[in-house]
Amino acid sequence: MTDQTTEILQLPSARYTWGGDEFLFVEFDEAMNLTANYLSTTVAQGLTGLQLEGVVDICPANASLLVRFDPDVLGPAELERRTQELESQARSSAQHTVDTRIIEVPVWYQDPYTAEVVARFREGYHQDPSGTDLDYAAKVNGLEDAAEFIRRHHESPWLVSMVGFVAGLPFMYQLVPRERQLQVPKYLSPRTDTPPLTVGHGGCFACIYSVRGAGGYQMFGVAAAPIYDPAQLLHDFRDFLILFKPGDLVKFRPVDEAEYRSIQQQVEGGTWRYKQAPVTLDVEAALADPVTYNRTLLEALDGADN
Repeated sequence: MTDQTTEILQLPSARYTWGGDEFLFVEFDEAMNLTANYLSTTVAQGLTGLQLEGVVDICPANASLLVRFDPDVLGPAELERRTQELESQARSSAQHTVDTRIIEVPVWYQDPYTAEVVARFREGYHQDPSGTDLDYAAKVNGLEDAAEFIRRHHESPWLVSMVGFVAGLPFMYQLVPRERQLQVPKYLSPRTDTPPLTVGHGGCFACIYSVRGAGGYQMFGVAAAPIYDPAQLLHDFRDFLILFKPGDLVKFRPVDEAEYRSIQQQVEGGTWRYKQAPVTLDVEAALADPVTYNRTLLEALDGADN
């Protein structure tokens, strides 16, 4: 067993704290890692399954969990006890797995929409006003050029570690060894504009901006289809207006302008479907041999329909 595969046994017990009378905060670790996120997702799913009367909302995050509850219906001590039981079960389980899905997301890298905004927010906003966000990202990661960065960005799957900031925005963590993770600092000063569906990056996290608005992540391209559909017109949103949920896996697929326009037409016609497949995320397997395991995850998309 490698040092990485024993990570799940080495994390300290979670820290339980309270926010006023209505919030229980559970911190599994101080930094994002696959094990802490597994615990957050698993305990959140367990609480959801219990359907405890008095629980108002359950919000898993990168390495923590926030539970809002009604103390007049559910006592704090009882909520803490049930949550600790779920944490103990997750840690002691013979298999540390999560049943989830992998979703293919078409992306037009180096598109004109983010390029125009990149050009407007340079001096006083960006670390390197002379270049583009992709050029800068390649440079700080020691890569040859933007093309190599794009390849590294889309060749491995990403884990949706949390959803938030604005409606439907996923934060994603690349399933590669830590030394190979792409890391790029945020803008020096936030922009007042970001195109909708921008694929961005800040620190070790990728994201997709679900709507137009302010932002500080580096911008690399645009996703071709919505990830937030308030009207729930598309098939993938028939059950909920937000596409992603914590624990989902994402595979970015580069597309050219012609395919981007074609997907846009399918969206407008109401016929677009995301290509996706059910998978089981195995924490030990992902930590022990990520290259082989990622290949297995991506193969699940080969026979999937969209």
